[in-house]
Amino acid sequence: MRAAFHTLGCKTNSYETQAIKEQFEQAGFEVAEFSERADVYVINTCSVTAVAAQKSRQMLHRAKKMNPEALVVACGCYAQEAADKLTESGVDLVIGNNEKSKILELVRDYLENQLRAAESVFLQDLTHCTDYEEQTITNAGDHVRAYVKIQDGCNRFCSYCIIPYLRGRSRSRKIDEILSEVRTLAGKGIREIVLTGIDISDFKQTGEELPEHGKTAPGKTAPDHLAELIFEIEKVEGIARIRLGSLEAGIITDAFLKQIKNSKKLCPHFHLSLQSGCDATLKRMNRDYTAAEFTKSLKMIRSCFAHPAITTDVIAGFAGETEEEFEETKRFVKEAAFSEMHVFPYSRRKGTRADKMPGQLTKAEKAKRAGELIAIGKEMQLAFMEQFIGQEICILTEEAVSIEGKEYLLGFTPEYVKAAVAKEQAEVNKIVTLSPKRIIEFHNEPLLTV
Repeated sequence: MRAAFHTLGCKTNSYETQAIKEQFEQAGFEVAEFSERADVYVINTCSVTAVAAQKSRQMLHRAKKMNPEALVVACGCYAQEAADKLTESGVDLVIGNNEKSKILELVRDYLENQLRAAESVFLQDLTHCTDYEEQTITNAGDHVRAYVKIQDGCNRFCSYCIIPYLRGRSRSRKIDEILSEVRTLAGKGIREIVLTGIDISDFKQTGEELPEHGKTAPGKTAPDHLAELIFEIEKVEGIARIRLGSLEAGIITDAFLKQIKNSKKLCPHFHLSLQSGCDATLKRMNRDYTAAEFTKSLKMIRSCFAHPAITTDVIAGFAGETEEEFEETKRFVKEAAFSEMHVFPYSRRKGTRADKMPGQLTKAEKAKRAGELIAIGKEMQLAFMEQFIGQEICILTEEAVSIEGKEYLLGFTPEYVKAAVAKEQAEVNKIVTLSPKRIIEFHNEPLLTV
């Protein structure tokens, strides 16, 4: 039988889809492209914004349209949120978070027994879930970089975010399982590992080896555990780079930075989610820092690393955001000089506190503010990239492309700046040194090249 897969949303979802896909391959399914006719379609959904939820519905509908006789499976966050709606719309199997490792088994049961609609929804109440659902990947396809999931769930309850309700409380993967997966990936030629999860800043080692099951070891904080994991992965032969996923500003302390700056493989790339540069807005968002505290984190990183990349997320037009508050955010991001900025218009999510807040902005107002921030972000990105012109940089080559009629290999620097080197000077999956002379536009993104 043929099975096709599609992922929406975050890198954690991408990792989980890869783990599911490998299960199907090992069971003898032929993996098809999602655009092709298949017997089973698995869509790993997202619900972080209203647009993500809408796209999830569209992809499920598309799968059914491509083959009305196919088994269509919805899993992930939107499946967790809207199971009843999905079954009513014709989705055959609805599988929530913390049930994804059972998808192959459930698909087989459905195909063999033709489960009734009432038996086709598999969800856990994740409110008090403390069990980490173990999934494993053994390869990353044609990629040279692999995402490795180390944590799930979130305890922060930002007022705009529905994810803690759909993913449950924070829980971490055992370090032995992580290292086993990294060794397997390294053996398949993977050179770069990206640590991902819903909130990796809260990663803690858990297991029977600790005094209390599920508790942190005495005297150690979450940053200590993350630092230890970095150094354990660094020992794995074949891994050249370790990159961190999104972090919360609170993890940036002198103690944490003193530990990780000694790593020879950690990339100096820190993605710190800002969301707003205005204290009043941050308070309504239930973010646990002020703009001044966030600035302190930036200064600490820049004092420990030479020219680190600091990227961020910003929400435009949050509930109650006044023109003055928005101007504060604009001033803040300009002074912060991020290397890249991801901007999202605020999306109301039913079930969150922000959904009921007064002062909701119109779609047009949110789009206008997002546009202004995106323009600032592009200027900052170019300014950051310009410092590498004429300097010696290293990239891990990933794929061959044609630029201005010539063949190049694309790759990223440790700071996650995209660059290209002439194909005759390098091979794929090698760390190559070059000295870029210019910045060009490539597929609507800036690119360093010779």
